[in-house]
Amino acid sequence: MHTSSYDILVNKEYPLNCTYTPCDLVFLKIPFAPSYEKPVSGDVKESLLSGQLGKYFLRRKAAEAVYHLFQRALEQDIDLYGVSGYRSYERQEQIFKESLKKNGLAYTNQFIALPGCSEHQTGLALDVSAACVGYELEQSFSHTKEAHWLFQYAPLYGFILRYPKNKEAITGIAYEPWHIRYVTKPLAFYLTKTKMTLEEYHKLSFSP
Repeated sequence: MHTSSYDILVNKEYPLNCTYTPCDLVFLKIPFAPSYEKPVSGDVKESLLSGQLGKYFLRRKAAEAVYHLFQRALEQDIDLYGVSGYRSYERQEQIFKESLKKNGLAYTNQFIALPGCSEHQTGLALDVSAACVGYELEQSFSHTKEAHWLFQYAPLYGFILRYPKNKEAITGIAYEPWHIRYVTKPLAFYLTKTKMTLEEYHKLSFSP
């Protein structure tokens, strides 16, 4: 499958090349969780994307969709914040190594994708949080009104909850109520209605 496809499957079995960077990354015009890093704007630059500031970018179509999703949230008094968008191979490698040192192998394998195996490298995934959980990426987010709203409205804008509960054996990743993935509206509706993961969809759609 071509890396530009919006339904691209990325996991341990289907990793991305270490040199892959989407060609249409744009700056996200949404509120982000407070950070010591200085937000950036303007043209996409390789030096920014390879480091921590790459998180403020997504592929153009996904960025437009998430902008409208967040605008809808704002209109309904739902306080959502972006935490991490695009992530380069090098940045994922750094995060993986830091987690190994801090949290150990068991936790890291459960929550942190190997370099090349992270959806964030596609520029189609966004981690989302809320002030009520301290802008953290933790499973308690699933109990918030923000998460309940997100689960309901994300498919209307082309996003799915990529790593749902009770699908860990299929996705290879623990339940992440904060991780949404752009797949286009038709596919988001289909996957939400059928409660299928991308792994199940690809097995059904692309197997001989």
